[in-house]
Amino acid sequence: MLHRLILVSLAALLASCASTPTVKTDFDPAATFSSYKTYSWLSKPTGGSPLAQQRIVDGIDARLKAKGWTLSPSGDVRIAANVTAQEKQDYTTYYSGMGYGMGWRGYGYGAGPGMATTSVYTYEVGTLVVDMFDTSTKRAIWRGHASGVLPDNPDKMAALLQASLDQLFADFPPKPAAAK
Repeated sequence: MLHRLILVSLAALLASCASTPTVKTDFDPAATFSSYKTYSWLSKPTGGSPLAQQRIVDGIDARLKAKGWTLSPSGDVRIAANVTAQEKQDYTTYYSGMGYGMGWRGYGYGAGPGMATTSVYTYEVGTLVVDMFDTSTKRAIWRGHASGVLPDNPDKMAALLQASLDQLFADFPPKPAAAK
């Protein structure tokens, strides 16, 4: 019974990880994001399924459009998106059957032999990296990185992608640093 409770708890933990991506962004503080109004694609994602690739492109396009940017063949900013997936494993060992008996040479008490069971949990971690480059200077101006445990369910996968993109572009474009 304890074994099942632990398995259910671990499954719930992994499921909650799947719905909360880890997101990081970085940008060039010298870039003047207020001057950028158009963008074009340098490279669209090639990893994952074709549906996931299209959802990523559509999601980024929608978020940039909401920020007032326009897709243009000769944009002010070029965008590159990359997707990777990596299989990972977790090992969990459960101990049961601890008995009691006489200790060493009959003095005191000691623990008797128990039983250990190790379970292996294999899961996939997906990573989306979005880079932006100033077209005129060819310099990197922004990078967003989102990763999370990939669910098997396509609906949950789409929801994870949308949550990742929402977090990536929540504070975009970055605000210029205050003068000191």
